Amino acid sequence: MRMTLRQLAVFVAVAQEGTVTKASDAVRLTQSAASMALADLEDGLGAPLFDRLGKRLQLNDLGRFLLPQALEILGRCDSFEQAAKGELQSIDLRIGATLTISDYLMPDLMADFLQLQPQAHLQLQVGNTRQMIEAVNQFQLDLALIEGSCHLPQLQSIHWRDDELAVCCSPNHPLAKLSRELKPQDFLSAEWVLREEGSGTREVFDNAILHDLPNANIRLTLGHNEAILKIVAGGLGVSCISKLAIQPLLDKGELVILNTPFWQLTRPLFMLVHRQKYQGPGLKAFMKFCDKE
Repeated sequence: MRMTLRQLAVFVAVAQEGTVTKASDAVRLTQSAASMALADLEDGLGAPLFDRLGKRLQLNDLGRFLLPQALEILGRCDSFEQAAKGELQSIDLRIGATLTISDYLMPDLMADFLQLQPQAHLQLQVGNTRQMIEAVNQFQLDLALIEGSCHLPQLQSIHWRDDELAVCCSPNHPLAKLSRELKPQDFLSAEWVLREEGSGTREVFDNAILHDLPNANIRLTLGHNEAILKIVAGGLGVSCISKLAIQPLLDKGELVILNTPFWQLTRPLFMLVHRQKYQGPGLKAFMKFCDKE
């Protein structure tokens, strides 16, 4: 068969967007033209690439196998075309970040990168670690910066930097007023306000603190650091969260950090990429930049 780059572009867009309607907008075709391109590709291959679930299309086994190769072909074609024109390759990246990283590290990181590469276009998607892993695995993101661990063999976790968490509470909390050194037993009756399961922050709490406090009273779980810190600053419970998030309220005197040397609360942050994804000059430039930061 003789497939076209347009057919491959539509295939990739449908895989990433989930519907032909959204895919047609992404590749700037009419819906009927996008549907026809996908149908011609599947006819030429002699097999479907998607399972049809109503209007949604979900990659089948063959589609998942071919997607990385289609992405690489399209990436190399872009590089070839721009090299032939004597142009520098444009940088258009879809980056993911977990909440703590997106709130406290990404603004400066992206601004500094754009100063060096003013022609670059960066799209940022935010979610918890579990969501970022899924997005990179489905090729919906070029790269993600995450707080938690990833054990999928098809994804590569590259150590980026370290982050330190701390246990914090209101200055008026009983634990903050103890005149002696704290012990794990002092937290047996504490009420915890924590991030949701699937977040990197919660993973640290589960691994470090639940070992000593298997029956910890988890009063609330929330999806945003700011909401957690406001509740804790208001006097309800204690939390375990990144010092990056705590610092603004610490400076205002609304929170205090409890001294807990008996818990290991330092965690690595990672760059996450798919091993089968073609790494063009733009992605390599961003990864190299992150590695220096």
